[in-house]
Amino acid sequence: MQLTDFKTVAAKYKVIFFDAFGVLKNSEGLLPGIEHTFDWLKENGKDFYVLTNDASRSPQELAESYYKQNFYAIPPERIISSGMLAREYLDLKVSSGTVAYLGTEKSAHYLETTGLKTLPISQVDLKDVADINALVLLDDEGFDWNTDLTKTVNLLRKRNIPVIVANTDSTYPVSKTRIAIAIGAVARMIETIVGKQFIQFGKPDAQLFMFAYERLENAPQISKSDVLMVGDTLRTDILGGNKFGLDTVLVLTGNTQPQDAEVLIRSTGIIPTYVCKSVVIR
Repeated sequence: MQLTDFKTVAAKYKVIFFDAFGVLKNSEGLLPGIEHTFDWLKENGKDFYVLTNDASRSPQELAESYYKQNFYAIPPERIISSGMLAREYLDLKVSSGTVAYLGTEKSAHYLETTGLKTLPISQVDLKDVADINALVLLDDEGFDWNTDLTKTVNLLRKRNIPVIVANTDSTYPVSKTRIAIAIGAVARMIETIVGKQFIQFGKPDAQLFMFAYERLENAPQISKSDVLMVGDTLRTDILGGNKFGLDTVLVLTGNTQPQDAEVLIRSTGIIPTYVCKSVVIR
C-alpha cells in the first residue's frame, strides 16, 4: 500500500469534501496543525465542504464546536449534515401531523424547521398515536434505551408510517480504544424486529453527495472529476464517494488505523483512489 502526500493530491482538485470525525478532529479535539490545511486551501482557491453523518446538532452548533477551539475556517454554510436530508424528505412527503423522534432536543432542530409538530418518543402515548405520521431516528442520546426503544417498536406495530434514519453510522469512537453504538445500528436492530425497511440518509448513500454537489459555488463549471472526497472509513466515506463517481482519499487518523488499512481494503474490496497518512499540511 503506497501512501501519498495529501497536499500533492489536493492540488489536483477544485473542491474537497471532508468527513469530520477522524479526518479533521478526533476524541481529543482538532488534529494538531489542521489550521494549516485550511490556510492552504484558501491560498490556493480550493472550495470545500464538510459532509457529516452527525445529525445530533445543527450546522450552526457544529460550526460553533470548531469556534470553541479557536478554529474559524468552517462556517455553518460549509457543513452538510445528513439531518438536512431528513428535513428535506419531511418537507416533501409529510404535510401534517406529528413527527416522533429518537434523539436529543438539539437534534430535533432539523425537524422543528419543517413546521410539523415534533414529539420525543418518551412523550408518545401509545394509546393515542393517530396523529403521528413519521418517525425520525436522529441520535443515540436523549432517550431511555430500554423503555423508549420498546415503545418505538410498538409504535411501528400500530402505525404504518415512514421511518427516517438521519445517521447511518453504526458506531463512533469515544477514545483511542473505545467505541459507542450509534443510531444507525439501533435503526438496523429495529428494522429486523418490525420487519420493515427504513429510509436512510447519510454516507454511503449517494444522496448526501448529491445534496452537497448541487450546492457548490459555480456548480455548472464543476464536474465530478474536480471533486475529491476525504474520509477515514471505507464503508461510509470511501464507498459513498466511489458510488457517486468521485475520487477518494482514505486517511489513517480515524477509524482506519495504519496497521489495518491494507487488509481492510483487500477484504472489503472498497478501494480508495489514494491513501494519505493525514490531511494536515505542514
